[in-house]
This record gives sequence, C-alpha cells and structure tokens, in this order.
Amino acid sequence: MPTVPVEYLWLAAALVAAGVISGFLAGFFGIGGGAPIVFALYETFRALGVSDAVRMHICIGSALAVMVPTAVVSYLGHRKRGSVDDTIAKAWALPVVLGVAAGSGVAAVASQAALKLVFAVLAALNGVKMLSNRLTWRLGRDTPTLPETAAAGFVTGLLSSLMGIGGGVFGNMFLSLYGRPMHQVVGTSASLGVLIGVAGTIGYMVAGLPHEGALPFGSIGFVSLPALLLVAPLAALCAPLGVRIAHRFSPQRLKQAFGVFLLVLSARFWASLAFGV
Repeated sequence: MPTVPVEYLWLAAALVAAGVISGFLAGFFGIGGGAPIVFALYETFRALGVSDAVRMHICIGSALAVMVPTAVVSYLGHRKRGSVDDTIAKAWALPVVLGVAAGSGVAAVASQAALKLVFAVLAALNGVKMLSNRLTWRLGRDTPTLPETAAAGFVTGLLSSLMGIGGGVFGNMFLSLYGRPMHQVVGTSASLGVLIGVAGTIGYMVAGLPHEGALPFGSIGFVSLPALLLVAPLAALCAPLGVRIAHRFSPQRLKQAFGVFLLVLSARFWASLAFGV
C-alpha cells in the first residue's frame, strides 16, 4: 500500500487550519475573505518552507481561487434581492478583467518584496479609512459617468489582483463616494468578486507556470489546488460562526475591529519586509 509523504500530511493539516481561521474572520468582518486567506496561507506556506521567491505569489493566486464560490453565491443572492445595479456591473466587466490581467502580468515579474509592499500599503490605507469617521466627502451625486466607472473598474481589478482580494472594499469606497444606497453599494460591489476571482485565478495560473519547480505539491502556476479544495469548503462552513458572533457587536464596533485587523495585517507584512520573518 503506497504511503503518503509526511510533508503532504502537514500541508493538509495546515490548510485545514487556514480554512477554519479565514472562514471565521471572513464571516466576522463581512468580507469575501481575501485578506484573511492571504494571511493564513502565508503563515502556512512559510511554516512548510515554500520558497520566499514565490510564497506571496501563490498566497495571492490561491486566495483569488478560494474566493470564487463564495463570490458567486454572494452576487446571485444580492441580485435576487434586486440590490445590484446591472448598468454599473456591466460597465465594470471589461475594465475589471483588463485590470486583473495587468495585475497578473505584474505579479509574473514582481518580486516577493514588491507584492508585500503593495499589500501592506493598501491594507494600511483601508484600515485607516475604516477607523476614521471624517472621510465623508463625495465625488458626485448618485450615478458615476461611464468613464469614471471604467477607470474605477480597471484600478480595482489591478489592485485587487495584487492583494488577493475580491475588490469589494474598493467597490464600496467608489460607489459610496457617489452616495448610492448602502444595500446597492454592497450588492453591486459583489459582482467584482466574481470578475476578479475568475480572471485572477486564470491569470495567476498562467503567470506561475514558469516557476513550477519552486512551487508546493499540487500547484497549477501560482494557484494551490490543495488550498482551493480544502480551504474553500471549510471557509464556507466556518463563516456562519463568525457571522453569529459579529451580530453581537454594533456596526461601528465591527468597522473599528476590521480597521484594526487590516492595520495588524499591514504591520505583519511590514515586519516581513524589514526583518525577513
């Protein structure tokens, strides 16, 4: 009877833990789980000795793949309730995919340090925004123009694919600046997760093909299939627990907690850049 290599068992155990933790955090903070998944996978692959040269790349690519099922369910649920502005969602489609393609191309040549820097800076900026009650200014009223929507879609696709997130944070920020109703802001932004997740998964798979010799078992380019198969269902199962606990907190406290969490994530990657840990 063939034996399973010990490192594969450790990988499976570590990914189970990553799925539980990232799912709980995703449910607690009401997000797609991209940032918690990147964090959990980074610590998992670091403990397993995955090369520094590709570790951040495979964490981001795998996080994008893991988010796809959740993003699809979320988008369809919001659409069923009529909270998706189809005009904006359609206007986002091509620019977002182009932005993701650009981000995947950057990831193919970017260093580990560059990706960590992007993640650390953007996580810190979003964390500060979450903790601030003064950022209430607007760009306009109600409906952004087509060029504005397209530009926002491209930038969101680019930055989200470099961070391994579904784009909801950026979509929420953009639509909120035009005073859209909050339910519509959340529902329309949910469409970003589908576009970014699918396009990003394909892009990171292709971008990582030249590096397969340095990647862990079961990887297609910069996407880990074990991470996808283990983390995605566990994250979905554990998210409701996070949701239940989150409802014991006020919206303001949750927003503050998410801001602190993003700042902690940012600090973790700043420490990695400074000290190599």
